[in-house]
Amino acid sequence: MRTGSSSLPPMILFGHGAGAGFPSLMMLSMSGAGPSDSGLASGLVNTSVQVGGAIGLAVLATLASEPTQGLLADGESPAAALNAGFHLAYLIGAAVAVVALAVAVFVLRSGAPAAAPSEGAAAEAQSPEPEPAYSEAL
Repeated sequence: MRTGSSSLPPMILFGHGAGAGFPSLMMLSMSGAGPSDSGLASGLVNTSVQVGGAIGLAVLATLASEPTQGLLADGESPAAALNAGFHLAYLIGAAVAVVALAVAVFVLRSGAPAAAPSEGAAAEAQSPEPEPAYSEAL
């Protein structure tokens, strides 16, 4: 019988990857937010991560259940049927990750540097009190 220790190296790899990836993604997503919008941007990023993970897991579990149920109906063992379903889900997840990486590398580009603002625009940009992102009037 197999012990749980065989899954230890992938879990260590995932822990290091997530520990290095999540903070840098949060810094990247917050880099364009100004001080008045930082709370909104942070909440949006955290909500997107939570909802995206839940939807992604639901979609992959749904895609994995079809081959699993089909193989169980054909008389395969439950372990073999689950393995085939999970294999399909992992391949689809890996393909989505590769597509996302390709989009990030080839489509997302940094914008060209903005032209130097005129003196009037520079004075407005350096106003001591920024405009609120919301209205306090009822």
